[in-house]
Amino acid sequence: MSEMTRWIDLEGAVNARDLGGLPTRDGGRTRHGRIFRSDNLQGLTPADVSLLVGELNLRHVVDLRSTPEVRLEGPGPLTRVPEVSHHHLTLFAEGGRHTDVDADVIDADRVLPWAERVLDEELRVTGFYYGYLRDRPDAVVAALRAMALNDGASVVHCAAGKDRTGVLSAMALEIAGVTRAAIVEDYLVTGERLERVLKRLRASATYRDDLDARPADYHLPRAGNIEQFLGVLDDRFGGVLGWLGGNGWTDSDTETMRTRLRD
Repeated sequence: MSEMTRWIDLEGAVNARDLGGLPTRDGGRTRHGRIFRSDNLQGLTPADVSLLVGELNLRHVVDLRSTPEVRLEGPGPLTRVPEVSHHHLTLFAEGGRHTDVDADVIDADRVLPWAERVLDEELRVTGFYYGYLRDRPDAVVAALRAMALNDGASVVHCAAGKDRTGVLSAMALEIAGVTRAAIVEDYLVTGERLERVLKRLRASATYRDDLDARPADYHLPRAGNIEQFLGVLDDRFGGVLGWLGGNGWTDSDTETMRTRLRD
């Protein structure tokens, strides 16, 4: 893992990085080696598993993929490692046939209940991001709790490591008090690996049709998407913690996440 870039160099995944080293609003930094984020993990090699489990002390995998994705792609080699616990917590907000590589159809009346029907791209993406929270608040809360478990490192992942993973990572960082600018920047970093992510996903029939329907730059993470999503939570619920508090999250959960990620 590079201290400068936070990337975790793996042979079988291309979008894995550490949530450590990010600035907090009170002048601190998030801790390295606690929570990672990634794209699909089913292609990990034995060397990757050795690095993650042996060197980086990985003990929890939070898999946000849908049940069809797991069935079609496979759960991955980490499921065969006894030291690692798996938390499959689908968010069931996919617009394509098997995944939310990008949403194909948005029901704005349900997904954007606070706005008139719009075609604005940022609001469209915000809509299906908010759909994760609307459709599966239990899974969102459970995923964040699993990410904060303290008996080793955890990794949260989906298919590309961009949308579902991006939302959960942003929420975890917000709980930890990371600056909004750093949260947005972490979301955008996936763009550095997007070509490699898309190449990897296109090799699978599970994702190929969803991806090929649009040009590559359509899939780029854009600052306005995550800014709009967090802004909606700010305006409607008083922020991420306000939404979580209305869905079973406790002060103890907040303290656990902050202890987990903060120096």
